[in-house]
Amino acid sequence: WRDLLKHTPTSHPDHPLLQDALRISQNFLSSINEETTSRRQSLATHMQNRQLLKDSFMVELVEGTRKLRHVFLFTDLLLCAKLKKQIGGKNQQYDCKWYIPLTELTFQGPEDTEPLAIPQVSDEELDAVKVKISHLRSEIQREKRANKGSKVIDRLRKKLSEQESLLLLTSPSMPLRLFNKNGKSYSFLISSDYERSEWREIIREQQQKCVKTPSLTSMELQMLTSSCLKLQTVHNIPLSLNKEEDESSGLYGFLNVIVHSASGLKQSLNLYCTLEVDSFGFFLNKAKTRVYRYTTEPKWNEEFEIELEGSQTLRLLCYEKSYNRTKLNKEDGDSTDRIIGKGQILLDAQILQGKDWQRTVIPMNGVEVKLSMKFTSREFSLKRMPSEKPMGVFGVKISTVTKSRRERSKVPYIVRQCLEEIERRGMEEVGIYRVSGVATDIQALKTAFDTNNKDVSVMMSEMDVNAIAGTLKLYFRELPEPLFTDELYPNFAGGITLTDSVAKESCMLNLLLSLPEPNLVTFLFLLDHLKRVAEKESVNKMSLHNLATVFGPTLLRP
Repeated sequence: WRDLLKHTPTSHPDHPLLQDALRISQNFLSSINEETTSRRQSLATHMQNRQLLKDSFMVELVEGTRKLRHVFLFTDLLLCAKLKKQIGGKNQQYDCKWYIPLTELTFQGPEDTEPLAIPQVSDEELDAVKVKISHLRSEIQREKRANKGSKVIDRLRKKLSEQESLLLLTSPSMPLRLFNKNGKSYSFLISSDYERSEWREIIREQQQKCVKTPSLTSMELQMLTSSCLKLQTVHNIPLSLNKEEDESSGLYGFLNVIVHSASGLKQSLNLYCTLEVDSFGFFLNKAKTRVYRYTTEPKWNEEFEIELEGSQTLRLLCYEKSYNRTKLNKEDGDSTDRIIGKGQILLDAQILQGKDWQRTVIPMNGVEVKLSMKFTSREFSLKRMPSEKPMGVFGVKISTVTKSRRERSKVPYIVRQCLEEIERRGMEEVGIYRVSGVATDIQALKTAFDTNNKDVSVMMSEMDVNAIAGTLKLYFRELPEPLFTDELYPNFAGGITLTDSVAKESCMLNLLLSLPEPNLVTFLFLLDHLKRVAEKESVNKMSLHNLATVFGPTLLRP
């Protein structure tokens, strides 16, 4: 416009029009420059103030398929990225799948949000992966001791990483749903309520502080995604906690935990606690106290026996119980029980190896929960003691028990009673036989059966069904000889290794028929019950494989 005006005489009729056009253009461009400068300054300020708060490998559910993601929580947005495969020695790179400004993120979806369909992975598949991981870790240790070349160890580590990634992808099943105010939703699968609560808390806390930020351009998003490589705090998937692949770092055996009491509550609530421990890098709910009704000082004093598989951490969560059964949590479709506090402690082998109880306090959001712990190693816990009892039930040979006057069957009375009560009200209990019962209740039932207490049926009807399941497991564990007998143990162990399915079936059948009659009848009675439990797997989450994992060592090992 300026050049055109320069070469147009002032007397020309178009000269005033060109002057107006130049003025309008200058004003328009000036406003764009001011807006661009302002935006650049604003973005520069946001980028300078943006900090990484938390990052983690997580499983995203995309159209019913599990996808491994690396999630980054910044002070103003949540970014979900995929780690690209390295090709030709190139450096690692992230590919951004999506991001949500924290001001646009919510945990509650619309009223018509459909329930999340979670693809389940069988226990058999998960256990097969765990076995491969254990074997690879052992193999790496053997190669190190043999001073083999680094190429061999690197190849094994690559295989280990692949199996750990597979376990990370297939294990979690607890939903964490996120919604964008524009209508889009995203779903992650988490391994424990503790971890899910951590993500919700830190996001909500940051949402109180952050302000609305401009949308990122494609270039800005690319720069932010590239910066994640330098900013990330989690470089390995959760299973690779120990860089030396040393399996001895965790505890194997049984941890007895007494949940004593809680203090520091400011109002009366209906409270209960759950205990989680890690296994292969993932946390599982292992025990739950009873609900202590409407108090500021709950005194549970409940003892639990928890099996440890390479565990390193004990987590405790304290909940307020909701009795409104018709109301569900809109966030994930769970019950409305609210987490009051949570905390964790490392399981130190040196501290716990002693025979004495170790007392500790777990602080959580102003509330303190008192615990006592005692650890028994796997070698000692599975060691059977010779029977010295002339009478009773626990620790007495099954053939002796079934010959006593009070027995009218080849199946011990304690087995019949426990299974009858579990069949009556425990078949749909989530984690039946896996979740620990209260140890004091189990000991009370043990004493009642040992002394032939006539009120044992009444006692059982008033106890938590997990305590009854725990009593049954304790009975089999305290037999002076396993149900499958010491004599036949080598034969059973050999039969399991047979690769030919027909030969294995024939071998196992012949061995079972070789058992003493009380042992065989009791096993078949138990097996029939466990099959019915497994038929309710969709509700109780206990498959035949899962049940075999629980009962196998107890029934078979000398």
